[in-house]
Order: sequence, then C-alpha cells, then structure tokens
Amino acid sequence: MKSVKDYIRTIVDFPHEGIMFRDVTTLFADPRGFRMCIDQMLHPYAGQPIDKVVGLEARGFILGGAIAHQLGTGFVPVRKKGKLPGTTISQDYKLEYGEAIVEIHDDAIEAGERILVVDDLLATGGTAEAGIKLIERLGGDIVGCSFIVDLPELGGREKLQSMNMDVQVLCEFDGL
Repeated sequence: MKSVKDYIRTIVDFPHEGIMFRDVTTLFADPRGFRMCIDQMLHPYAGQPIDKVVGLEARGFILGGAIAHQLGTGFVPVRKKGKLPGTTISQDYKLEYGEAIVEIHDDAIEAGERILVVDDLLATGGTAEAGIKLIERLGGDIVGCSFIVDLPELGGREKLQSMNMDVQVLCEFDGL
C-alpha cells in the first residue's frame, strides 16, 4: 500500500541548483493520494472543536479548503502582501534570501476561535510563524499546525514547537 510520501515527486535543482524540490502537485492530482493526505491531516484533530482552518499561501489553500469542508467549518487564507481586498493586518518574516510579508483580513478571526493552521511544507518555519502571529494578534487560539512534508534539517518544526505549537507532519525528506 502506498504512503503519502510515495505520491510526492522530487525535482532536482529547482528552483536553484542544489535544491531538491518536493512537488506535492502529483499527490494532489491523484484522487486516492489526495484523499489519504486530507484524512491523515485531519486524524490528529478528530473530535476537537475547530472553528476555522487557516491555509498559508499558496498550496495551503488547496489543503485548507478540503480540510475545512470535511470539518464543516470556515476557511481563512493567509496571503502575500497586496493580494487580499479590504482591511488587513500584516506580518513580515525572513526568508533564506530576504524578507516577505503576509496578510490576513482584520475581521477573519474572532477572539477565542479555535484555529487549525495548514500548509504543504514545513522548511524554516518562517511563513508558518508569521501566520501564527497574525492569528494570535486577532485573538485566535491555535489548536495545531498540520503539514504534509517536513524538512527537518531546516529546523521549522523546532521553531514552531518552541512557540508551544502542536506540529503534525505526514512525512519527512532529508536534504534541502
């Protein structure tokens, strides 16, 4: 029987030489693989009250929408700066090669709502950390953070766990 990891292809030297890109689009394209992925991401949170799912740009939108549907709850996107209409709050974060900014609508989460954060890949944890800070600024209570892939060498899981986050991953890949 195939695991979620078996559906993920690796593309060598993308987007730069020396990078092993973990491509989840092959997982998303396979109906059995995609269902397995969503079911496994939901499993640790079964029976817990969750008010909203927050998906981190961009593949987190695909996962977050599917998970929110299964939970019968709302979905909230955290997007790159300038992509959301209306009033937003923003959070900057560091990348390996510079800085970026993500935003969330200022009325997307009510104080006390229980939030599940999802994305496809956990690398350095910078994007997830920025999303968490936005949710916390709005008063959200983060139930957990769920990812398909962890790249342990980059330390993202440790970063999020040091913020007292429950971190769940479906598989790990060595290397960058």
